[in-house]
Amino acid sequence: MRIPACLFSFLLLSSSAYAGGVDALKNFIGDTRTARAAFTQTVLDQNGKLRQKSEGTLAFSRPGKFRWVYQKPYEQLIVGDGSKLWIYDADLEQVTVRKLGEALGSSPAALLAGSNNIEKHFTLKDAGSSNGLEWLEARPRSKESTFETVRMGFAGNTLAAMELKDSFGQTTLLKFSGMVKNPAVNAGEFKFTPPRNADVITE
Repeated sequence: MRIPACLFSFLLLSSSAYAGGVDALKNFIGDTRTARAAFTQTVLDQNGKLRQKSEGTLAFSRPGKFRWVYQKPYEQLIVGDGSKLWIYDADLEQVTVRKLGEALGSSPAALLAGSNNIEKHFTLKDAGSSNGLEWLEARPRSKESTFETVRMGFAGNTLAAMELKDSFGQTTLLKFSGMVKNPAVNAGEFKFTPPRNADVITE
């Protein structure tokens, strides 16, 4: 089953100026309860060769509720309902479900849709400015995390990009557009019922 290298990202922040990326992230966590955005995702191998490019939309409601919709090149839906994580591959007619707490933990998703206590799971440091963005670097404290580092880039009051390096040497690049901060969300967006004909795998 194909599972994207990361589960999600996006968002607007309320302040227009920050001392650095860490301050931007903490302000975001304090101010943003819900968000919507479009994204493009590019996965590069350890030699910088393109492995996959995809795009889609996302929405979240902190803490622990989110919905990632991959539209191209194949359809995939990832839903966190607050207690469970659902991953649905439409073309395979397959659903994988696991406990959200275990799946979220030190994953990149926890930086955006997790609880306020992010430093319990990550060490954070400012990573300077490049490409017009202010960056921070987050390293998971858990040795079981499949990610070595997560970089988040902010343009003014907007989270514009993320770079994720995993333990296999791959780099996942995420770019966000059309972000809306604290929109009204429907609770039904963060619920998932497996299609009748889908195979359901519980992990």
